[in-house]
Amino acid sequence: MILLVPADVLHPRRVDEHFAAEADAAAAAGMDVALVDHDALTGPAGADDAVRRVRVSGPAFYRGWMLRSDRYASFDEALRRRGVMLPTRPEQYRRAHELPGWYSDLAALTPRSVWTVGHDREAFDRACRELGSGPAVLRDYTKSMKHYWHEAAFIPEVNDGDAAWRVASRFRELRDEDMTGGFVLRAFEHFSAAEVRTWWIDGRCRLIGPHPDTPQELPAAELDLTEIEPLIANLRLPFVTVDFALRTDGAWRVVELGDGQVSDRPRTISPETLITVLRKGFSSSLLEY
Repeated sequence: MILLVPADVLHPRRVDEHFAAEADAAAAAGMDVALVDHDALTGPAGADDAVRRVRVSGPAFYRGWMLRSDRYASFDEALRRRGVMLPTRPEQYRRAHELPGWYSDLAALTPRSVWTVGHDREAFDRACRELGSGPAVLRDYTKSMKHYWHEAAFIPEVNDGDAAWRVASRFRELRDEDMTGGFVLRAFEHFSAAEVRTWWIDGRCRLIGPHPDTPQELPAAELDLTEIEPLIANLRLPFVTVDFALRTDGAWRVVELGDGQVSDRPRTISPETLITVLRKGFSSSLLEY
C-alpha cells in the first residue's frame, strides 16, 4: 500500500513536519510514501498538479490536511488517472466529512441538530426557531470555532435572535472562505470529561485513544460501543473517526464523526501504532471497486 502525505510548503521534496512521523513509520513498515502538494490541491493549480510527484500506483490511503468535499473528489479523480486508488470514494468522504451526511443515522446518540443551506439571516432565524429554545453550539457542516467559544461558538439562548445572530456573524467572519455549507446549530449538552477519539475501518473500531486537543486525558469511565457499532457499520464508510464525550448523566454521546484521512492523531498515540492499525485494517476486499 501507499501512504499519501502533504509535502512541506517551503521544501516540497520533504514531508510536511506534522505528518513526518507517520511517513517515517510507513516507510519503516515497507510502504511507499508519496508527496501531495496541498496548496495546489486547494488552490487554482488543481489536483493534477498536486499529485505530479506521485509516481507509484496501487491502493493507497491519505493522511493529510482537511479538504473540502469537491476538492477531495478532484483529488480522487487525479489519483485514479495515475492508477492510485483511495478506499474512500468522494461521496463517502462528503458523507463523513459534513455533518448532514451522517447526522440522521446517529441522531439518537448525538445532540439534536438543525442546519441551513447558505449563510443568510432569514435561514439562520428559521433554524433557531426549529431548534426551539435554550443554549446551542454553532458550527458549519465541517468545523466549529470552539477556540472562540463565547464570540463565535456558544449561543446562550437561541430565542434571543439578535444575540444569536451576532455569534453567527462572527463565526462566518472567522471562517471566511473556508465556511462550508451553512450554519449548524447543535443543542448544548453538559459533558463531564475530555473527549475520546475512536478510529474505525470498514465499520469496526480498531483504535481508541484521547482527543488531539487533550492528548493526556482519558475519562475514567469505560467507553461502551455496543450500541454504536451497528450504526457505524451501517454507514458503510471505509475509514472514519468518531469522537465521544461522557454526558453528566453518564451517557456516552457522539460529538463528531469525521473522515479518518483528515483526522488528527493525538501525540500520545504513536505513529507506528496508527500505521499498523491502518495496514491491518484495510482488507483487500475494501480496496476493490
